[in-house]
Amino acid sequence: MKKLYTLIACCLISTVLLQYRAMNIKGQKLKVTTWDALGYYLYLPAGFIYKDVTELRWLPAADSKYGILQGANYPASREANGNYVMKYLGGVAIMESPFFLAARMAARSLDYPDDGFSAPFQYAIAIGTLFYCILAIFLLRSVLLRYFDEGTTAITLLLLCLATNFIQYAAVDSGMSHGYIFFLYAAILYATARWHEQPRAIWAILIGFISGLAAICRPTEAIMFLVPLLWNTHTKEAAKEKWQQVKHHKGHISLTVLFGFIAVLPQLIYWKVASGSFVYDVGSRWDFLLPHLRVLFGWEKGWFIYTPVTIFFVAGLFFVKRFPFRKAVLWFCLLNIYIIISWHEWRYAASYSTRALVESYPVFALPLAAFVDRVNLKKWRWAFYAAGMYLIAVNLFQLNQYNSGVLHYDDMNRRYYGRIYLNAQPKPLDMSLLDTDEMLCGEDKYKKGPVITLGSKSLQKDAQSEQWTIVDTQLANNNRDLGEKWIKIACDIKVHTGIWGSYLEAELLQGDSVKHNHIRLFNAISPEGQMNPYVFYVKVPEYFYAPRLKLYIKGNAGLRAELGGMSLTIFEKIKAIR
Repeated sequence: MKKLYTLIACCLISTVLLQYRAMNIKGQKLKVTTWDALGYYLYLPAGFIYKDVTELRWLPAADSKYGILQGANYPASREANGNYVMKYLGGVAIMESPFFLAARMAARSLDYPDDGFSAPFQYAIAIGTLFYCILAIFLLRSVLLRYFDEGTTAITLLLLCLATNFIQYAAVDSGMSHGYIFFLYAAILYATARWHEQPRAIWAILIGFISGLAAICRPTEAIMFLVPLLWNTHTKEAAKEKWQQVKHHKGHISLTVLFGFIAVLPQLIYWKVASGSFVYDVGSRWDFLLPHLRVLFGWEKGWFIYTPVTIFFVAGLFFVKRFPFRKAVLWFCLLNIYIIISWHEWRYAASYSTRALVESYPVFALPLAAFVDRVNLKKWRWAFYAAGMYLIAVNLFQLNQYNSGVLHYDDMNRRYYGRIYLNAQPKPLDMSLLDTDEMLCGEDKYKKGPVITLGSKSLQKDAQSEQWTIVDTQLANNNRDLGEKWIKIACDIKVHTGIWGSYLEAELLQGDSVKHNHIRLFNAISPEGQMNPYVFYVKVPEYFYAPRLKLYIKGNAGLRAELGGMSLTIFEKIKAIR
């Protein structure tokens, strides 16, 4: 039975991936080729269908029909020679190409447009990512079983894949680069292990080609070459034996370099054709002297915060001493993390946890397995297993929150996360903490003051601004014997058009001083076109004795909204007598 543990784990992971893919296309058209995914994919329709990779004359029509740009700029830059040059490299497109060609045949036989963006192409790219990721899991299983037993390997695979953001980028945001590069890391681990077991030309060729292909998926992945370079150098004796082995197979070094260059060559040729130079600056910025530790620890989307199982990845680096991959894994993992946290755009756009580390999880699987292997020797291992199951459950729950919009793709913060953690039905007050950190805890401890109410009405735009005023009133003077003062604002608002980018604004004005709070109208529980409740608090500064309160909606010129009702409640707290 133990021999089946890892196969069961691999099958379970594959089933979860397929389930999440199915869940996120139910009842709607699948659209994979958007945002970054479009940038990686664009080479294929441009080259195979439209025969235009430099001017992109066909792109506006494709966007008009399918909405692939979604209001964003072209994923290409116009250069001085008049050509467009892709901002994204072409390695992912190369890996997508077999599925793209299959989609062309399917489109013709099923009477879909052969235009690169109809349904067969969307499904082909999604299936392609799943294919590579599932294959990678089985390759990774083979690598881990060389050094660990079935139980340790099964637990490692389950934690690696089900307790992290891997599912999101393998099964949901599947047009991104992460799932494809995940496979390349698993493949280079496998080829490296095989070459060190029995040096053969085919493994040297694969090491070179995989490394080159990864570099033209994302240039920073070129550091994957540290894995074969430092493998089996964990002791002086092993290192001496390894370099003697390399010396004995000098031809393999030439093959590795040659096929690495062959893998990179298509990108160099494209750059030469499009920009006039074999090397093109895609415009990335780095802060190597001031890396952003918030990538790991920040409440925005920190790696250790939203996928805490990754703490075990790093802890495992202390337990790899006896393994031949010790130096390879140690140097790669530390350098990789350093590079990821040094990118200037440290939020990495829309992301569940830190998505830029997902592709390198196969390498992190080795220290994770070393950690699990050590834990298996301890009396408290059952507590660890329980913790692992809990982390998997939390991750699966949060994936559902992320894809429903409750766990926000870019605006998370500590207080809001605390309110939605394992919360299946967040309330309007919870959602307000996306934009304000002011929360009155324990209303019963405060004296309830005046209540201002307002009935339903259509909201009219102010003549001089893009504002729709709800109320503008002078509040009563503060009682000098009272301490804290809060205003609770509750509104029912229906936005017919223009909810995206619109906010419910509250301003307190006292002389020249202004206190301002706002909350967004569009959130996971407040869609456009229906009457939605909104609730938030405003804390009144102590020196605001008789403030003026303005409550209004701020949005774009096309906004149409109506008020279903509103109440303003004052809460006051008596000062402690000393």
